[in-house]
Amino acid sequence: MDDKFYNRVGGDRISSRQIDELIGLARGLAADGSINKAEVEFLQKWLAANVDISDQPIVRTLYRRVNEILADGVLDADEHTELLDTLNSFSNRDFELGEVLKPTTLPLCNPPPHLSFEGRSYCFTGTFNYGQRKYCEQAIADRGGRAGNLTQKTDVLVIGAYATESWKHSSFGDKIFKATAWRDEGLPISIVAESHWVGFL
Repeated sequence: MDDKFYNRVGGDRISSRQIDELIGLARGLAADGSINKAEVEFLQKWLAANVDISDQPIVRTLYRRVNEILADGVLDADEHTELLDTLNSFSNRDFELGEVLKPTTLPLCNPPPHLSFEGRSYCFTGTFNYGQRKYCEQAIADRGGRAGNLTQKTDVLVIGAYATESWKHSSFGDKIFKATAWRDEGLPISIVAESHWVGFL
């Protein structure tokens, strides 16, 4: 057995220990159903100390997301809900770290529709690899569209890549259920994955 093998196994062990520690941290932070700025800052410090030696994409994504949240010094309601969902996902071990949600579990339009932006209304739900929801919404505005809450006039619901297998029980599951019901009733609302949406930017 060569050094490469030992390095890989050793690295896997470090990664696994980090993930266990992060799961414990996430469970502690999310336990009371709320998270404050001081707790987000604590999480940022832990991620900063671990991000370089972890090869887990979700750790890097979470670190970037936490930095974005703290950049303006305000933890708003959307950011609070999004971060809490993500931490709950970790603590419940709901998904393989670094993997996106398998599309088969979501009521996505099949085949996925062609997307346009000018004059169209978008709604975003879940946790996005692209960045915070406000950045996703800005990408729509920059292209002549609108983004906001889910209504019967919404044209497209975009579901973030980092969702969990138990999305039905998460806070953003309500939007997905509502949009699916409206679509079943004949309203022209499209439900797409983040990866599909990004392909049209």
